[in-house]
Amino acid sequence: MTSLPGLPQPPIDIAGNLDQLRRRLPAERRELDAQFIATLKSTGAQVYTDLPTLAQASRDWWPLAMRWATLGEIPALAGAVVRPNSTAQVSKVLAACTKSVVPLTPAGGRSGVCGASVPVFGGVVLDTTGIAGIVSVNDVSLQVEVLAGTFGPYLEQELQQSYAMSIGHWPQSFDLSTVGGWLACRGAGQYSTRYGKIEDMVLGLEVVLASGKVIRTGGAPKAATGPDLTQIFLGSEGALGMITSATLKAHPLPPVEKRHAWAFTGFEAGLEACRRILRRGATPAVMRLYDEIESERNFGLGSGCLLVVLDEGDEAIVSATMSIALEECDRSGATLLGEDPVEHWLSHRNDVSALAPLIQAGIVVDTVEISASWSALPGLYRAALAGLRSIPGMLSASAHQSHAYPSGACLYFTFAGRSTNGHEAPQHPAHASLGPSGPGPASFDEAWGDSLYLRAFNEVMGAAKQFGAAISHHHGIGLNRARFLPQALGPAFEVLVDLKKALDPAGILNPGKLSLPSPFGDVGWP
Repeated sequence: MTSLPGLPQPPIDIAGNLDQLRRRLPAERRELDAQFIATLKSTGAQVYTDLPTLAQASRDWWPLAMRWATLGEIPALAGAVVRPNSTAQVSKVLAACTKSVVPLTPAGGRSGVCGASVPVFGGVVLDTTGIAGIVSVNDVSLQVEVLAGTFGPYLEQELQQSYAMSIGHWPQSFDLSTVGGWLACRGAGQYSTRYGKIEDMVLGLEVVLASGKVIRTGGAPKAATGPDLTQIFLGSEGALGMITSATLKAHPLPPVEKRHAWAFTGFEAGLEACRRILRRGATPAVMRLYDEIESERNFGLGSGCLLVVLDEGDEAIVSATMSIALEECDRSGATLLGEDPVEHWLSHRNDVSALAPLIQAGIVVDTVEISASWSALPGLYRAALAGLRSIPGMLSASAHQSHAYPSGACLYFTFAGRSTNGHEAPQHPAHASLGPSGPGPASFDEAWGDSLYLRAFNEVMGAAKQFGAAISHHHGIGLNRARFLPQALGPAFEVLVDLKKALDPAGILNPGKLSLPSPFGDVGWP
């Protein structure tokens, strides 16, 4: 096994002194006594209880929490950070938390943007980054077993240099995220039209249940051995079990790459061209369409909507795919722009350097990605943008199509505005000290002035409901979208609740997420 180390990267500095740090969420914090800390240390895992480590491990890249950090606040505070280096240690930690009914929140690279790794009720943050490395590579069968805490760059570097292979999963958070995080939120890479999302790449999992029991799911390329238990844990954000390793599909390094860009007169015309390309069976690795605002902002296109198409693989397949794209874009009357815009996208695609300065300047900013059928996308695009632009204080709202499939695609909305309630934190009992908080606010919106942010998500989620869209394509649910999940799943949400009760009867695994009932009380947000 090759050891591939890595550590999470903090999203933004926390303002002020740590001894004056405040918790934003009013949920009651579960304290950990010396005896329980000793039990954690007896598992052999590393255990940290110092405030700087706790503060950093208690947040992720959720933009709203980044805004709070500029006010000297974090969403919540863990009682201990535990960093195991083996499945056996994970098993012991989970068993100890279940026995003592201590909340446990899993965290990998903490690159999520929905608050999924925030320890709402304190307790233990289980840092998976100590469980890192490639376990095995099967070149004949194109399979790779990798540990959950492995960061993307280390995985790809080892596969490419030593085995001439690749997973083909390239999320924007690639440098910041781990394999376990990809699996926990059903993530998507930017080449998903060719290789699929992460759930399409998984052959099997190793999972530690809340009791400490270790199970394995899947393993064969295809099977009819009852329900696919692997898929139960994908997207569960650690609330049903802790993923410790995964067997993933791999691909030989592509020998050929081709790329082109086009300008369309309108966004809907570009969507129609994308739909026709896929309908004919072509699956270019990348097919991203930007509306006029984003085409100008990201590419300097004076007018029109930019389409970026890139494919890689066997020359015969790539040539056929790009020929179909050329034919359909020409049929739509689009203007061929050549390769330069694609090169620009490749060199800037993971740049998030503008995020922190915007937040520090008091701008409320985030992205919302949802997916729907092709027939619904034009109306969904118009409705979501109209809703965003109707919000007082909204400065900009735009979108692009980021991941496309034969049946539909993902629309990725970006919004930015200034809160009409101001940027300064009000004095309110919900701004708790690091100890147990007092009574929460009457409502999140009234007490904390983040009304623009909340309404933005309400508007996009409302449009998603209207057009039958999924409320998330690859960012997951976490805290931010939890309030929308029961309605999105309908009566099936009770099946998820029953699964939680069966697999985690003490309710210790990532409590407060996915809108699941928690024995530790209410989250208090929003």
